[in-house]
Amino acid sequence: MDVLVQMMANAPLLSIIIFLPLAGAIIITLMSPARTHTIKWFAFWVSVVTFGISLFLLAGGGSFEHFSHVEQYTWLPQIGVSYHIGVDGISLWLVLLTTLLLPVSILSSFSAITKREKEYYILLLLMGFALAGTFVALDLFLFFLFWEAVLIPMYLLIGIWGSGRRIYAATKFVLYTVVGSFFMLLAIIGLYVYADSLGHATFDFIWLRSHLAPPELQTWFFLAFFLAFAIKVPLFPFHTWLADAHTEAPTAGSVLLAALLLKMGGYGFIRFCLTLFPEASVSAAPWVMALAVISIIYGALVCAAQTDFKRLIALSSVAHMGFVMLGIFSFANTSIGQVGATIQMVNHGVTTGALFLLVGVVYERRHTREIAQYGGLAAVMPQYYNVFLITMLASVGLPALNGFVGEFLILLGAFRADWALGGLATFGVVLAAIYLLTMFRKVFHGECTNPENRKLLDLNARELGYLVPLVLLMLWIGLYPKPYLGAIKPAVDNTVKSVMRIATGSISYARSGEKAAAVLAQVQPAEPTGGDA
Repeated sequence: MDVLVQMMANAPLLSIIIFLPLAGAIIITLMSPARTHTIKWFAFWVSVVTFGISLFLLAGGGSFEHFSHVEQYTWLPQIGVSYHIGVDGISLWLVLLTTLLLPVSILSSFSAITKREKEYYILLLLMGFALAGTFVALDLFLFFLFWEAVLIPMYLLIGIWGSGRRIYAATKFVLYTVVGSFFMLLAIIGLYVYADSLGHATFDFIWLRSHLAPPELQTWFFLAFFLAFAIKVPLFPFHTWLADAHTEAPTAGSVLLAALLLKMGGYGFIRFCLTLFPEASVSAAPWVMALAVISIIYGALVCAAQTDFKRLIALSSVAHMGFVMLGIFSFANTSIGQVGATIQMVNHGVTTGALFLLVGVVYERRHTREIAQYGGLAAVMPQYYNVFLITMLASVGLPALNGFVGEFLILLGAFRADWALGGLATFGVVLAAIYLLTMFRKVFHGECTNPENRKLLDLNARELGYLVPLVLLMLWIGLYPKPYLGAIKPAVDNTVKSVMRIATGSISYARSGEKAAAVLAQVQPAEPTGGDA
């Protein structure tokens, strides 16, 4: 085992995690469409192997305070583009969440998808490829390519295998995202031009964060990145694409969309906005926190009015991601809010992903999403009831479950930054409990008026196989969050410390960028440029 760990430590681990799903997708394209059984199991085992390899990121007991498993190769030297990837405590758990949910999504699709299965599993593997790349890219050009690559498979998953108004939902999702991406691309080009003016034309994130743009440019760059990330989160009022996309997507599409695509926005804020535009981020913080609180309250109130099972879970993400945004921009004397936001992105991915899977289970059996069509399922599906109960309580934020850990830290940071906004956000927790418990009561303890409900089968072995690991993860993070927070906090501390020392002017830096590297050197050690850290 030690030999295997040593071999993986010396291997290009992140590249393997990124490109193994892509290789699997290419191999499936060579298979006959008639071999559906082989295709689905091959896709599943490719994703399982990818997850297994990703666990080696945890080997060695590193703190992930700085980037590790760094790979940097010249790609397009004419324009300063490199293949530069690395992982730290901020991105680590998002990468592992991606590799975990990919096999879960594939396994959950075995009975749900019955048409064009070859293309379907190719697209799921392509999603895993693009998502993993997004969370580890350290070159802005490379990041943008992975960011945009996610759109194509998700658009097709919704448009081909979705339900109802799937074309409308897919088109709306792409149009919203492309508009935001357009402005982000302009800002990336602007950063490149600024770097070129300093004599070093590059898209490299490490170099750019050491040579910050002047405040007047930071404001415009921040606004462009903000639009792209706020749409993806989604933050009020950029959220209107979300409900349609989630509701019409196939179950696996909804899982990946809620658990991972939304996190691309939150991750982008922490990784790029806070680091590259510190002064603009601090200036915008009160406004973003206000929008986050509006998202929390608005999302909860809209959920309370829903009659569609899946739409309710979809819109709950507006409120949950509002908490994430509140934590990210709750600048105070500590980084506690940002730590809470980072772990909450993982928590939301686990709990909301599980909720979509659970909705998919009963939708396969009843082919309806109307809450009124269910009732009395506790007596008919006891195993389903138990799994749903734990998942729902985790989403509410019950102590001893994962949702509590993130929300508590976020609210602690919010109260330190602005007690009024913190108080309003706490009221949002109460509202979340009301709409989720009301939905739970109607579905499981309401009167079983429809005879079809009495015939429903409980969870089978395959369904338990992809749901139980998620439930165990909810309990593990809730009862013992130390390993997760231990990896997250040092990396977040570095980011927030550098943001606050630069943005508040406690350390001056040259507007030309000449002394910016020296500024960050006082805050944290230099990052490695290649090889494992």
